[in-house]
Amino acid sequence: MAVDDRSEAIVKTFAVKPKLKPTTTNKSTPSPESKYWKSFKPKPTQTLVSSITSIAFSPVAPYDFAATHSATVTIFSSQTLEPKSTIAAFKDTATSATYRSDGQLIAAGSYSGLVQVFDVKKRSALRRLRGHSRPVHFVGYPRVDKLHLFSGGDDAVVKYWDVSAEVSIRSLFGHKDYVRCGDGSPASDDMFVTGSYDHLVRVWDVRVSSDASMLSIDHGAPVEDVIYLPSGGLIATAGGNTVKIWDVIGGGKLLHSIESHNKTVTSLTVGKIGKDSGDFGNQYRILSVSLDGYMKVFDYSKLKVTSSIRFPSSLMSVAFSPDSSTRVIGTSSGVLYAGKRKTEETLGLVKSEWGKYVGFGAIDEPEKRVLRPSYFRYFHRGQNEKPSKGDFLIMRKKKVKVAEHDKLLKKFHHKEALVSALRAKNPENIVAVIEELVSRKKLLKCVSNLGVDELGLLLGFLQRYSTMPRYAGVLIALAKKVVESRVDEITGSEELKSHIRNLKRSVMEEIRIQQSLQEIQGIISPLIKIAGRR
Repeated sequence: MAVDDRSEAIVKTFAVKPKLKPTTTNKSTPSPESKYWKSFKPKPTQTLVSSITSIAFSPVAPYDFAATHSATVTIFSSQTLEPKSTIAAFKDTATSATYRSDGQLIAAGSYSGLVQVFDVKKRSALRRLRGHSRPVHFVGYPRVDKLHLFSGGDDAVVKYWDVSAEVSIRSLFGHKDYVRCGDGSPASDDMFVTGSYDHLVRVWDVRVSSDASMLSIDHGAPVEDVIYLPSGGLIATAGGNTVKIWDVIGGGKLLHSIESHNKTVTSLTVGKIGKDSGDFGNQYRILSVSLDGYMKVFDYSKLKVTSSIRFPSSLMSVAFSPDSSTRVIGTSSGVLYAGKRKTEETLGLVKSEWGKYVGFGAIDEPEKRVLRPSYFRYFHRGQNEKPSKGDFLIMRKKKVKVAEHDKLLKKFHHKEALVSALRAKNPENIVAVIEELVSRKKLLKCVSNLGVDELGLLLGFLQRYSTMPRYAGVLIALAKKVVESRVDEITGSEELKSHIRNLKRSVMEEIRIQQSLQEIQGIISPLIKIAGRR
């Protein structure tokens, strides 16, 4: 009894409350920007052989993108998200594919230490740059410069290349560990930044004669990726589970540190919201992916994370198209998540909600200028111009290939048309020409004007096809007329006589066959009648 009293006292002192079920009333409404980034709806479009180490978009329309995996660079269409071509000229794992500013060439490194430059259309290696002794992990083109490349690898060396001459112009020694990433400055073709596993990010200027870097920044962890922000004065670095933003112009001052990931951040890119016009456009965000499977979107103007999306695999690379329509994410398992945004429907919905969010109502973008016949550009549209809604399409008639005898008949060259059809040796066409000449009442005149060789063609045709049931009705009557009207020429030529003998033999054989068939019919008909009575 004492134990029961004690338990009752405990229950009275510490009341046990039932577990509360989650309710939907406390859920926060997603922001318009979060809806914007989720409107891409990524789908696993392709499963590649191995981990997708890098993704790069072409800087020119239609903005195709290249993904490196295993010993291959695969180029995908940004419209269909399907593979267009494959470059497999690597002896080891391919890394860091990057497009030139005109989109015609693509460069990539490899674990063998070789940097190769390919023609995008022909997929052939135009240049092979040899100089790295260890695997190359990043290759980059300057902003506009088409003649140079910069690269870095596990030999801790950064090289600046003259692509046309296939030589290394500068070898920059400053890092003490693997160089894993880099990016070209959007403000100058002569400046670029590199990141290494020695925790340092270095800014280089190839115009300076010294091999030392202009600026060195300590990230505090092995640097996995570094990118320039669009202004050219800021850079973002990724290392460990942290993304940091630095002011390069201000001497490498740390502006902000983002620690929203739980595992190593593997890749960074810059994404632009909306289009180039309107208040909704020209807003840039930093997109980061990590081994924890999350993609984070960071607004560096307000220093806050605006969106977070979870994926079922560890993420290795991310890229965003220049026209803000496609986002691609590569995973360690070889799955490529590519998503396209429905520009008309989704963007209109987000614009309306965004306007309410900031308090100015819906934001209306000015419509694009429609081409009119009074505009100069209207007359310089290519044949690939797609029709817009409401356009009336005038289809050009397909050219019909007219046979030679048809052309001659249109010109009323009757004999020449008959001879042309006979030389073509197509019985259907020959009979059609004969019937046409009969309807024009010109057949007998054409026969009378035929030369000896041409008459031989006609008699040879009559000998072969007169006994065929399809043509017999026309050709037997024609053969009789030909023999009656051209008897003098036939008797004077041995070749024409041989045609007549063959024709006679064919006719006699056909008569014999017809008589045999009539005899058989006479035998069978009574039997059929008797069978019908029963």
